Amino acid sequence: MEPRHTTSSPGNIDRMRAPARRPRVVLLDVFETMLQVSDLGSRFVDVGRPAYEWELFFTRTLRDGMALTLAGAARPFGEVARAALRTTVRHTLSDQALDHVLNGFRELPPQPDVEPALAALARARIPVHAFTHGAAQVACDALDKAGLRTYLRSVLSAEEIQAFKPPVRVYQWACRQVDAPVDRVALVAAHSWDVHGAVRAGMVGGLATRLEGAVPDTVARPHVAAERLDVVVDRLLALPN
Repeated sequence: MEPRHTTSSPGNIDRMRAPARRPRVVLLDVFETMLQVSDLGSRFVDVGRPAYEWELFFTRTLRDGMALTLAGAARPFGEVARAALRTTVRHTLSDQALDHVLNGFRELPPQPDVEPALAALARARIPVHAFTHGAAQVACDALDKAGLRTYLRSVLSAEEIQAFKPPVRVYQWACRQVDAPVDRVALVAAHSWDVHGAVRAGMVGGLATRLEGAVPDTVARPHVAAERLDVVVDRLLALPN
């Protein structure tokens, strides 16, 4: 049964929080959590732009997608990313150059701590699904190239419901897709805002702090946290049944 959301008072938030139990299913974020988006920097250099612009572009894409979701239905990730890229480069690149940068999403290398985490979940016989607001086919292509897709039962994309994470309904939709109770599904990510959304939705949250350094004071506390993704998974597996 999905948790009911009535008011946003701290007491109600605490009551919606899932108990710290070993998950039956794990949803794993894709971009930056599993794959190194920083690799896009070389593509920016290829088209005559500074490598550091990859980060402004990617964060702008996420911001715009979230804002569109707040306002109503969001456009597909590829369209949002293309518009964000145009803005980032101040409309100086040709369509061909934009394509070159955006096609880089299909060829991102894996994070070094991802395969050990996936292998541990496989040994524990816990099904894992990738969960992204990016295009499912792009994520599939990237995970195939990174050699990670064989560990995954499926790739779920919030594009199907015209949304970006982190609204509560997005996580509840994902739990329905994997046919598991919300409070027995864990969301594991390297973005604290993503884990925050999952915890607020009633899921178990696991945060890899390698991007942010620590858990911010402004988010719901994850059930487990560690710098490395494989350590996060180990701590999830150590939770009581």
